[in-house]
Parts: sequence; C-alpha cells; structure tokens
Amino acid sequence: MTIETVSLNRSHGGWQGVYKHPSEATGTDMTFSVFVPQQASDVKMPVVWYLSGLTCTHANVTEKGEYRKACAELGLIFVAPDTSPRGEGVPDDPAGAYDFGLGAGFYVDATREPFAKNYRMLNYVTRELPELVRAEFPTDMDRQSIMGHSMGGHGALTIALSNPNRFRAASAFAPIVAPSQVPWGKKALGGYFGDDHKLWRKHDTVALIEDGARFPEFLVDYGDADQFLNEQLRPELLQEACAKAGIPLTLRRQSGYDHSYYFISTFMEDHLRWHAKRMTA
Repeated sequence: MTIETVSLNRSHGGWQGVYKHPSEATGTDMTFSVFVPQQASDVKMPVVWYLSGLTCTHANVTEKGEYRKACAELGLIFVAPDTSPRGEGVPDDPAGAYDFGLGAGFYVDATREPFAKNYRMLNYVTRELPELVRAEFPTDMDRQSIMGHSMGGHGALTIALSNPNRFRAASAFAPIVAPSQVPWGKKALGGYFGDDHKLWRKHDTVALIEDGARFPEFLVDYGDADQFLNEQLRPELLQEACAKAGIPLTLRRQSGYDHSYYFISTFMEDHLRWHAKRMTA
C-alpha cells in the first residue's frame, strides 16, 4: 500500500508524522497522524489509538491534545485517524449539518445508501489502518489500547467491547455512551443503518453491555460544564449499565470543564499513564 508523508516534525525526542494513503475501506484518500517516541528506534512500542469527535479530523488532537511529552516518557505510539471519509463524491448530510456525514462517521460501517460505499469507518479503524500501521511503524500489536472523545469516545468504548481480547485498556473523554437514546446518535444510526435497531445496539455502549458484552474496566472523564452533558452524553447511563454488569468503571466528574480540548489536554496524561500501566503489566 502506498503511504505519503504529509509532514514530519521532531518533538520530545520522537517524531510526529502526518500521513495519507488510498483506502480500500472508504474508497477515498485517508489522512492520519502517528507519534513515534525515540525509544522505538531500538524496540517495538505499544500503540494507543485515539478516535476524535464530531467535526474533527486527525489534526485536532495532534495539534491540541498535548500527548507527546507523556508518550515520549512512557514509550507509547499514538495513532489518530480521521473521523470520516472525505473527497469528491462522498455524500454528506443533505442539510449540511455538523452531526452527520463529513466529520461524523460514528465509527460504523453504513448499510444504507448513499453512505454504504464510503462510510466504512469501523472497517477502516479496526482492520485497514491497523494493518498499515503494523507494516509501516515499529509497533507491538500485542499491546494495544483505545481511547476517544465524544463521538470518538463512543467509538472507543464500543470497539473495545466488541474486541475485548485485542485491547488492554479503553478510556474516553465525554463519550456518547447511549447513541440509541440521544439526538446525535439517533440521527447517525438512523442515517447509516435505517430502522434496523438490532444493528443500532451493536454500536451503542450501554446496549452492548446490556446484551452481554464485557471489558475488564473503563476510565471515563467528563466535565460538569459540558454543554452536551445532559442531552447527548448521559454518563449516568454508562454508570448504571456497568454497575449491573459488574464492569469496573472509574467515572470522574471534573468540575468546571467543558467539551473542548482544554478539557481533554488537561486529563490526557492521566489517561495515557493509566493505559501504559495496563499495557506494560
């Protein structure tokens, strides 16, 4: 597979790269970023996958996530894909809204036209991109973890629950935990899948847990000043589901924080240290 280096910058002794490649999964070019710490010149490193939220690309966390210092210290490779396919002919929300279509792939493989051809983000982030990263970077793929923000928090938790033997840790910042029950999720799941609510449940953290999916533990942070907290995020639903299922959940309500990268960057190091401890155990 052809991979193009868009940019490469020295940072904290390692290298921050941005790359582009033609994707078989989405039928488009896809861009992603990878930070490789200096230690990886001698030994393969564990991998942290970071899934971004609505309207974002790889660039949001790459430029504002403040993860490189911790990753350099801990010896973690940090991979951030885009949130949707992009390019000429890729369908978007008919009304041009921010919560569906471009920048809002929801990490699912759409079955409903006209989105089924390109919107195959689950395939992309769980199969195609990992194969590419394995081939091109000094990764120890036996030690992987996954994290994300908002829509990406939804993606991280659902993917972890669906692949419990693949990831050693999973965490989220302000995740959409029950998309089947909130406006963002209903629009996205209905748009990508139609009325197949059984398929909706496979991409809903709370529903997956209710239906028997398990993961060793989760770490979730959210801000009590988050403007989307009560209508879209609903962390109390995750707390209830984990309690009933016996899944250890560290759910932290952070006073005064909102939904932005000021919030994410503040607690990024905490999450990375939590991930590193579980990947090096």
